[in-house]
Amino acid sequence: MNWSGDNMETRINKYLSEVGFCSRREADRLIDQNKVTINDLVPEKGTKIKDGDIVKVDGVVVNKTVENVYIALNKPVGITCTTDRNIKGNVVDFMNYPDRIFHIERLDKDSEGLLFMTNDGDIVNKILRAGNNHDKEYIVRVNEAITDEFIEGMKSGVPILDTMTKPCVVRRTGHKEFKIILTEGMNRQIRKMCDYFGYRVHNLKRVRIMNVHLDVEIGKWRYLTKEEIFDLKELVADSDKTESASK
Repeated sequence: MNWSGDNMETRINKYLSEVGFCSRREADRLIDQNKVTINDLVPEKGTKIKDGDIVKVDGVVVNKTVENVYIALNKPVGITCTTDRNIKGNVVDFMNYPDRIFHIERLDKDSEGLLFMTNDGDIVNKILRAGNNHDKEYIVRVNEAITDEFIEGMKSGVPILDTMTKPCVVRRTGHKEFKIILTEGMNRQIRKMCDYFGYRVHNLKRVRIMNVHLDVEIGKWRYLTKEEIFDLKELVADSDKTESASK
């Protein structure tokens, strides 16, 4: 296994995350698809490995071989946030990065803007945990003039997906444009919040994730600076490391 975990047992999804192969969620998906083996045996979710075990994905031994990278991509509309390279327009093929990397959180295919790409599965899980309240900022254009009632309703929480969204910061920035800062990430959340009030989203762009701002042209990317990485890790340092918190 060639891992620094000494003789401590580690859940298989956590191991695949920490060596930078994929996020824990992606690891669980691979396990469900019987693509992961430990000593040539197919494990169950929650199976623990120890030093000396041989982990393979699709028959290839998994070891940590590269340094962690942290990338800010300005994702264009039409690119899908998935590591499944069978899907046309997937973000991995779009970037064509020489090493295996994966996205942190998602942006809808119809949305654009800031997307983190990395091979650090541990930070992926810390950022994804809803309890961490990490803020993400978006600029949204809709089909109709924005009213005060719409702004106040969006701020207060909206009943979607059988739950109520958390109160959030919303500010009108134009006749049909507003800025919104979320601390959660439900599926197509902003679009569904707007739908609730009878608005249709024409353009949705993420311009900030925590301490990192969008500052590259559409379709371009850059490495996070040392200062950004340090601050990012400080912001997630108190994340709950329990297995249940990542689900």
